[in-house]
Amino acid sequence: MSEDFELDTDDLQRRMDGAMANLRTEFASLRTGRASASMLEPVMVDAYGASTPINQVGTVNVPEPRMVTINVWDKSLVGKVEKAIRESGLGINPQLNGTIIMLPIPELNEERRRDLTKVAGQYAEHARVSIRNVRRDGMDQIKKAKADGMSEDDQKFWESEVQDLTNKMIAAVDEALETKQAEIMQV
Repeated sequence: MSEDFELDTDDLQRRMDGAMANLRTEFASLRTGRASASMLEPVMVDAYGASTPINQVGTVNVPEPRMVTINVWDKSLVGKVEKAIRESGLGINPQLNGTIIMLPIPELNEERRRDLTKVAGQYAEHARVSIRNVRRDGMDQIKKAKADGMSEDDQKFWESEVQDLTNKMIAAVDEALETKQAEIMQV
């Protein structure tokens, strides 16, 4: 029975990749001074009695580097979309033009840039914790197999496999964080 033990490293890899994908999504929502349609992804609008993503009530465009426009499809939702953006904490002041909402992206000052790098660091730490939780799950599976009669050599082999995978993913998180912080601090 112990000889048949095969740790599902693909599952661990998939779960760690999920943490990395979540980190990329969170990084995309951070405002860096350049306009991006993805910065509006976390904004939810109270439309038709349900909380709806902003891209499902209108078309989000980036016509220029410092401007995002939202062409709201339903005229009755324009006020709700504007309210959702104001209350989102993005620090953007929407301007109405009929059914089109324009979002001019202001320059970031030095203090705001430092704050955003700290937020990016928090996002990266959450990703590291998620990756370590996956590592712990893998190590628990190995310990359980050891209790069921796995040899010590096999245990060491699988533990090193899980640790190598974890180290690789943590390094990827750190690299993504450095890139994002450089992008935020770039004037």
